[in-house]
Amino acid sequence: MASTGTVIPSKNSSSPRTLGAVLDIGAGYGHTVNYLNPEAVTKYGALEPNELMHDEIRKRATAAGFTESAGTLLILPYGAKDIASIVSALGAPHSVDTLISILSLCSIPSPEEALSNLVDLVLRPGGQLLFFEHVLSPRDDVAWRQRFWTPVWKNAFDGCCLDRPTRVFIRKMGFWSKGEVWGIEEETEEQLFCRRIGKFVKS
Repeated sequence: MASTGTVIPSKNSSSPRTLGAVLDIGAGYGHTVNYLNPEAVTKYGALEPNELMHDEIRKRATAAGFTESAGTLLILPYGAKDIASIVSALGAPHSVDTLISILSLCSIPSPEEALSNLVDLVLRPGGQLLFFEHVLSPRDDVAWRQRFWTPVWKNAFDGCCLDRPTRVFIRKMGFWSKGEVWGIEEETEEQLFCRRIGKFVKS
């Protein structure tokens, strides 16, 4: 993907756009920042509790045009459930225009509670949630295999779960004025890794 502000793969010709103040949930090494357009994104917030990753986030963000000295980069050393610290670090409630989660909700503790609090207290009305996650398959046979392998996979890959119904609990949250979820063209229904992309707009 080119660095044009498109983080999540497009559906047909309509690409979800990252705009305004962005909070990257589980930022890791900050790869998301490579796809942000500094002309569209006013601030990149990296929510990452592992402080060993912060230097790399800072390096990538600086290369992409976001710096702490300019006030366009904020690294938050908290877990997604530490909502009070997150709101305090951001300076005010409802100060984020775009929440992004890329392969993060599969591993954070209590993802439904954590994301619900972030949407409720951090995302502004009219703001958007963009996500790209692997989720529980809608097919019973594949879902059975996902549940079978998740205990092993979780131990091997830092808490990553194959069988979280992420797209379902996001849809059920009562915050949205509109939203859509779609799959990836090249993936088949039989695949163990069922990935879904979504865009939801807060009422």
